[in-house]
Amino acid sequence: MMQNTRSGFNAIPPVVKNLIIINIIMLLATYILSMRGIDLTSILGLRYFQSPEFRPYQLVTHMFMHGGFTHLLFNMFALWMFGRVLEGVWGPKRFFIYYFVTGLGAALLHTFVNFLEFQSVASKMTPEAVEMVMTQGTEIFNQGKNFSDPIAGKLNLLLNIPTVGASGAVFGILLGFGMLFPNTQLMLLFPPIPIKAKYFVMGYGAIELYLGLTQSGSNIAHFAHLGGMLFGFFMIKYWNKNTKHFY
Repeated sequence: MMQNTRSGFNAIPPVVKNLIIINIIMLLATYILSMRGIDLTSILGLRYFQSPEFRPYQLVTHMFMHGGFTHLLFNMFALWMFGRVLEGVWGPKRFFIYYFVTGLGAALLHTFVNFLEFQSVASKMTPEAVEMVMTQGTEIFNQGKNFSDPIAGKLNLLLNIPTVGASGAVFGILLGFGMLFPNTQLMLLFPPIPIKAKYFVMGYGAIELYLGLTQSGSNIAHFAHLGGMLFGFFMIKYWNKNTKHFY
């Protein structure tokens, strides 16, 4: 007698599975195209909205780009671990919407924080110096160079460094899991102790806020992580208010 059961990769729900596949393909494409002189990260990563190389589609495409194998591994592991549970509860359509709303929300908050930092740095420069960065900075950056003046250099980095990764949406998923299953016991790796999901999420959020406020200029987009959690929180509250027995 044969049993029709799913196991392994086929057991992963469709949206999570396809997101993982697409992210892996995009990292491989990044490596392959780089050998031919094409920088896919520069094209599809999210640029600051005043950069000459900003394109609206980058708000979506940056979610499928990663800075390397380790970056991809951590994000996809978290997507698999927590996302498959949420997709099982919500169904593919609702999970798909939640994933992209939190990812876009992360990009918006990250851009807003960058805007505040950009204005703060620009206020320390003359209008002529700011204009020079705006008109010449991208070309200089693409040559692998930067301005010798540290303030102009910092402004140029804010203008031109692309942001990549699914971390904003993944943090939204983490928040969603913590809200739906607050008392589920999770096992930390370091230190190896059990902790309830709600405390894990609150602790992670507090750490990201602290790092975001104290490590300005870090290559980790802490406020993007917070943006994913924030938009996830409001979306779940909205669904709870407008959907009977949401969870």
